[in-house]
Amino acid sequence: MNIRATHLGSLQSAERRLFVRGVGVLSGVIALGSPLAALLPSRIWAVELRVLSSAEAAALLAMIRTIAPHDTLDDAAYALVVNAIDADAAASTQAHADLKAGIASLGDGFALMSEQVRVEHLKAIESGAFFQSVRLKTLLVLYNNPIAWVHFGFQGESFSKGGYLLRGFNDLKWLPEVPLADSGPMPLG
Repeated sequence: MNIRATHLGSLQSAERRLFVRGVGVLSGVIALGSPLAALLPSRIWAVELRVLSSAEAAALLAMIRTIAPHDTLDDAAYALVVNAIDADAAASTQAHADLKAGIASLGDGFALMSEQVRVEHLKAIESGAFFQSVRLKTLLVLYNNPIAWVHFGFQGESFSKGGYLLRGFNDLKWLPEVPLADSGPMPLG
């Protein structure tokens, strides 16, 4: 038996436990009837966090859901925003400190507050750098992922597939049907 290999294995195991203890995990379950269930590999999702605790991530998720409220959009799409913000904070000590201070400014129990109370709280801080950075990251990440695309009926980028014109430009189900006479000519030669 190799004693050095055994010792190295126990050190790696101890380091892994310290890492897991110091890192948060944000997780949830996708409903069976959700179209996301077909898109994701399983109904259960988890986002590994580098600098945020699970409680901080839950508060941030509640903030993001309040900024961009879509009642039927699954938390997995919002968790991708939390993951992106967490990654930015892991890359910079200043961003890390700003994020921790911003989440602390939300107060204890922010994730458990009613939506109306969260909205009022966010209105009070909306001119600040923390709110604006989270809002911008929400817009950039939330609406640029396939989970949200499926939810909203968007087929995704089309440039690599030849453009939108001949690929279902008008097949969004939530738009009203336009009579053919009012739609104008097709711009094809």
